[in-house]
Amino acid sequence: MAPAFAASADFAIDKPAGRPCPNLRDDFRCGIHAQLRERGFPGCEVFDCFGAGQQLTQVTFGGRSWREDAAPAQFALLPVMRQLHESLWYLTEALELPAATLHAEVRTALARVERLTTGSPDELAALDVAVERHAVGDLLGRVSDLVRGGGPDRRNADLMGRDLRRTDLRGASLRGAYLIATDLRGVDLGTADLLGADLRAADVRGADLSRCLFLTRPQVTAARGDMSTRLPVAVTTPSHWR
Repeated sequence: MAPAFAASADFAIDKPAGRPCPNLRDDFRCGIHAQLRERGFPGCEVFDCFGAGQQLTQVTFGGRSWREDAAPAQFALLPVMRQLHESLWYLTEALELPAATLHAEVRTALARVERLTTGSPDELAALDVAVERHAVGDLLGRVSDLVRGGGPDRRNADLMGRDLRRTDLRGASLRGAYLIATDLRGVDLGTADLLGADLRAADVRGADLSRCLFLTRPQVTAARGDMSTRLPVAVTTPSHWR
């Protein structure tokens, strides 16, 4: 309902923000959920709000849905809450990484972001979420540096369509890198930092991503893998890889 999308390889139709998708049923479920890819909506399968939608409707707005009187406010706050919840995902992972000297800072940051998610609609609307996200990003960057131990820096690199099977990316910083349609078959990425990396159509069949840092379900779902692709414990294998 809230996001807009345009007809493309990810979506079969145009849909403006704030307009219900024609596949949305009265019970809030998707009428074609089991056939999203076949019906031309792989972008819906990739999207993940990290629990932000549930937090908004069930906590921030006390159980009211957008179908009642809260639609404009909920839609405006969804991007804010989503960024906060994505930060919670990364910070929770950071506590499991071997960066003990920074764990106290991570716990403090995690507690702060958790408090922010419980704010009122007015408090969330006034929040400068970019500032909060930047602070979390800096902290995660220091955690990454400790864990990776100085791997190659390929942040924001344009690697689209490249054959990277013979490139040593173990422990690389690939933050924000464009890995669209790259060939990573059989590659061991070690502890590469994949925060924000674009893995759409990246071929990761047989690749070892099990120790990669800050890899999320949407990134994996957008990639091309198979049952031989190794993933972190917290990331489930997409059903279309089977």
